Amino acid sequence: MAEAATVRRSRITPEREAELYEAVLDLLREVGYDALTMDAVAARTRSSKATLYRQWGGKPELVVKAVRHSKPGPFEGVDTGTLRGDLHAHMEQTDDCEMEQNAGLMRGLAMAVHNNPDLLREFREKLVEPEMAEFDRVLQRAVDRGEIRADNPALGYVTHMMVGAFVARGLIEDRPPTRAFLTSYIDAVVLPALGVSANR
Repeated sequence: MAEAATVRRSRITPEREAELYEAVLDLLREVGYDALTMDAVAARTRSSKATLYRQWGGKPELVVKAVRHSKPGPFEGVDTGTLRGDLHAHMEQTDDCEMEQNAGLMRGLAMAVHNNPDLLREFREKLVEPEMAEFDRVLQRAVDRGEIRADNPALGYVTHMMVGAFVARGLIEDRPPTRAFLTSYIDAVVLPALGVSANR
């Protein structure tokens, strides 16, 4: 049974999968999570609902995988030799337009996850936990290099700081996050909290 399920779920091509994910993101931007339906996705992508449910199981998994597909891993291919270099390189992976679009999507999802346990579970498993694990690996490299003390209390809050800056810019200044803003935030807030010079 497990082998049969794997075969059924693997029939879709990577190109078709990317096309479906883009359609899901378009619908999310247009109507938000709550109003997005599998019927609408099927109509937009000329798919059957049966295919969508067979491939993804339901709306929460489909939506979270679409968001995950749209953004690379935070530190994919990044290892500059310094923490500052790694964090700055992370910022270079996304341009300001993509960052603004991602901020809009995340705002909509942040509201929806509080009312939908299934979405919250998928969100944590497929987005939050993998990204936190990547941040932890980068920070551990910095500890191993001697850039950060292993007992620095700020180590456990780096992801919170980064997400907070990303979200707070819109709330406080009514402006989208940008690479320049987040890069300066890293130098002014994140690195000093970790005891790392912004000049390194």
